[in-house]
Amino acid sequence: MAKIDFDSDIGKRALNRLESEQVVWFTTTSPNGTPLPTPVWFLWHENNVLIFSQPNTAKMKAIQHNERVALNFNSDEHGGNVIILKGAAEIVGNSVPATSLPAYLEKYAGGLNSLNMSPEAFAGEYSELIRISLDRLSGF
Repeated sequence: MAKIDFDSDIGKRALNRLESEQVVWFTTTSPNGTPLPTPVWFLWHENNVLIFSQPNTAKMKAIQHNERVALNFNSDEHGGNVIILKGAAEIVGNSVPATSLPAYLEKYAGGLNSLNMSPEAFAGEYSELIRISLDRLSGF
């Protein structure tokens, strides 16, 4: 699998956004080929993107059909700073709960608070871990 060059100009911008953004658009593809973009919380962790999902969602079913996925961040207000990442998604399952990743809980403490949801409640509802290994980067 190809590796992304995070030392290039666009690679540095992508890495900065992976480390600092709160939401990324996660796009899977349905079995009939329809793109399924969904805004999600994520964690850049050990050179992978980690996403927690509820079980039996459209994105989970789509990954079982096709592991290829895309991630993109919102552009700036002028349509610039576009970052699109592609890779392979793997459903890790419920063996790694969100409560076992302090960096995830710290990153989304405010979001959980706004939902009146404890980390334990979140981990119970969003129990399925998806790990994405990135291999392509584009943007402008």
